[in-house]
Amino acid sequence: MNFKESEKLYKKGLKHLVGAVNSPVRAFKSVGGNPLFIKKAKGSKIIDVDGNEYVDYVLSYGPMILGHRHKKVQKAVEKALKNGYSFGASTKNEIKLAEIVCNAFPGMDKVRFVNSGTEAVLSAIRLARAYTGKSKIVKFSGCYHGHSDALLVAAGSGLATLSLPGSKGVPEEAVKNTLIAKYNDLDSVKQHFEKHDDIAGVIIEPIAGNMGVVLPKDNFLVELKEYVHSKGALLIVDEVMTGFRSKFGGAQELLGVQADITCLGKVVGGGFPVGAYGARNEIMEMVAPLGGMYQAGTLSGNPIAMAAGIATLTELKKQDPYQKFSELSSILEVLLLESAKKYGVDLVVNKFGSMINPFFTNKPINNFEDAQACNTEQFAIFFWQLIKEGVFIPPSQFESWFLSSALSEKDIEKTAKAIDKAMERVAIGN
Repeated sequence: MNFKESEKLYKKGLKHLVGAVNSPVRAFKSVGGNPLFIKKAKGSKIIDVDGNEYVDYVLSYGPMILGHRHKKVQKAVEKALKNGYSFGASTKNEIKLAEIVCNAFPGMDKVRFVNSGTEAVLSAIRLARAYTGKSKIVKFSGCYHGHSDALLVAAGSGLATLSLPGSKGVPEEAVKNTLIAKYNDLDSVKQHFEKHDDIAGVIIEPIAGNMGVVLPKDNFLVELKEYVHSKGALLIVDEVMTGFRSKFGGAQELLGVQADITCLGKVVGGGFPVGAYGARNEIMEMVAPLGGMYQAGTLSGNPIAMAAGIATLTELKKQDPYQKFSELSSILEVLLLESAKKYGVDLVVNKFGSMINPFFTNKPINNFEDAQACNTEQFAIFFWQLIKEGVFIPPSQFESWFLSSALSEKDIEKTAKAIDKAMERVAIGN
């Protein structure tokens, strides 16, 4: 497989782009080699500048749940473009998308649209502090909630990929009110509440997708909410990644818990920059212009993004692909495990809805420490062999694979052959 044009663009990009990329995980640092540059995509496929075609399991890290350039989404975007790009004023579609989102999440009466998951989370935390009158926030190691200063500590995703404990430029003062707990360990949360009486809330990914699809054990989330409420704090559930990926709504409902504040992104924008946070009326009425918690954005509720979001969610509800996703993820799980067993490779597979991830280890993955113990060298070999076989997965052991409703039987057959060859290569060791 030829990557000459990607290599040329990478070298050219180094001059004016930081690392030739605009997001660290795209740099391929944890898997070696130069990043791929993508030219176009359609349905389940993505094509790079060298003309190489791949079955896409990255899907822009989640948003493209219907596949790329779905005809109804494209039509809606083209129609919206004819009316203008941005107005700095309210539009009808903001109300329509808000209604769809709120109806999909029990306990969410109002929602505020922003431009990214990072914005949604930092706003939700400000809201929790405003509502409770308290300052501290508890987060879990390995859970990534965007790159705002207060949460860029013990994060997963790109930070885990690059083996960075945090980020330079984040002063101690910015994280002094951020307390770190261990995922799937309620006692680690209780210890913080026993020491501090000013905790406003606990934020968590219901399925930890930024350390590679880690599921809550037993009734962890239910017990977490009960305990947090008993202490007068709020539960903030970050569904930027999981929203609309396991059901039409949130993973929290499937897991038997209802968030006080929910953060959304990715699928909600249908591939355009959108984030959102929502809650019941008494909480959301703290937000300006109704209340004293200020948050604003010039491009929030952008008409193009709203059109894409409405079209995506409308089609998603019509398709109802969630049973298909469950079946496909089970097929992929079997393919991965059987191939690993065939070649004597240690492998554990975690999955939830349309998210799945193989870990190169022989131990269960229940938290960030478990994930970090995986063999990332084996993953790098696996990644590049899949690329050569025409299958595109995230260039990180700590990122989830995503499924789209555009996947076909031929795509799965191609993936099966690619997985077998890649696992054989891992067994060889180069």
